Amino acid sequence: MKIALVSLGCSRTLVDSEVALGGLVAHGHTVVSDVNKADVAIVNTCGFIEEAKTESIDTILRLCQMKKKGKLSGVVVLGCLAQRYGPELQKEIKEADAIVGTNNYGDLASILAPLERKKKVFKVEPRPYYLLDDKTPRYSLTPDYMAYVKISEGCINACSYCVIPKMKGPHRSRNIDSIVSEIKNLSAQKNLSEINLIGQDTAAFGFDIDRTFQLPQLLRAVAREGKAPWIRLLYAHPGHVTEEMIDAIADEPRICKYVDFPIEHSHDAMLLRMNRQVTREKMEWGIRTLRKKIPNVGIRTTIIVGFPGETEEEFQDLLDFLKEVRFDRLGAFQFSAEEGSKAFGMPDHIPSEVKKERYDAVMELQRDISEEINRKWLGKTIRVLVEEKNKDEKNLYLGRTERDAPEVDGQVLLRSESALAPGQFVDAKVTDSLEYDLVAETLHG
Repeated sequence: MKIALVSLGCSRTLVDSEVALGGLVAHGHTVVSDVNKADVAIVNTCGFIEEAKTESIDTILRLCQMKKKGKLSGVVVLGCLAQRYGPELQKEIKEADAIVGTNNYGDLASILAPLERKKKVFKVEPRPYYLLDDKTPRYSLTPDYMAYVKISEGCINACSYCVIPKMKGPHRSRNIDSIVSEIKNLSAQKNLSEINLIGQDTAAFGFDIDRTFQLPQLLRAVAREGKAPWIRLLYAHPGHVTEEMIDAIADEPRICKYVDFPIEHSHDAMLLRMNRQVTREKMEWGIRTLRKKIPNVGIRTTIIVGFPGETEEEFQDLLDFLKEVRFDRLGAFQFSAEEGSKAFGMPDHIPSEVKKERYDAVMELQRDISEEINRKWLGKTIRVLVEEKNKDEKNLYLGRTERDAPEVDGQVLLRSESALAPGQFVDAKVTDSLEYDLVAETLHG
């Protein structure tokens, strides 16, 4: 079959999509990028919050309409939304030919075999336990210079607002040798400039194996393989960040001086209601230690506004904390009440208009902070990873610094008289600063 896959959601879902396609290609199927040229369309869904669920449903319905018009012979619903709402999807979207949960990315080819005989498929395990390894086939969906490497699956935390453990199962770590071997395999296929290590909580890596945090050993092992100039760490829960982990980032030149450190809130009462298993004091220690040991470290965070019961005083505490800490990068979410989460049944839900006001206040504050931080880079030399050429303007390229993760952070608008290639590193002088981005010119000679 000719198969097109639409991957929604985060980079973790993208790796799942690569695994799904890798197994299908290994069994003789062909991947096409244009859904109009496909026999079967697969939607790898996201079910994290209401907005993501809506996008997933809209995509499924759009593809089902294509099937109804004879442009597709099959539609497959895969991943987190299928895992969370499998029976409901089976009942409500009868046009879907297969509904497959998060436990079966690796054996999708055998599961979908009945589709060729026009038989419908429902495969959703009650408790996901799948974990890829270095021998798992993958079909790359990222540029040749970059790869995501998933170091663990599921989640060790039980945050009261979150249903990820229900969709992805309990936390389970890969072993270090398997991860290093996968990176060797990827580097044999790609000319890697950047490796992004991902998981629901990368800082908890190894804890399920022997009750110790093994991330420092993993970081050093990957860095010393030397397979990419940049190694980036994402999604490190503040409660699991250790001094050994910070030392590894500080010591290893290949590891990007960047930490994704999602606080979600600052007030201890809110952190307790969110069941974050961390205190403000521990988060302040982490931020202070990162900045002490790693000069110019870029710290990214995420926060939730409008969690049930959040008082004006608690929200003001959050604003004051953000003013004091001045995170380099920040993403904010308005609380989404998710069925099956502990927070769904909590009292004192915040009105949507109040959530929106608080979200706007946070983003306005962060915009000013980001603009001030960017201004300090004026006239300085930065190292830029070139990503693409601007199609509309001659000699203009887009790139990133090591302080910017792909997709979620800022960019460098890079001017160069010489032609540049995606994946190339260049030194550049910052000539202007914007709210979230930098403008720079390449240095020659």
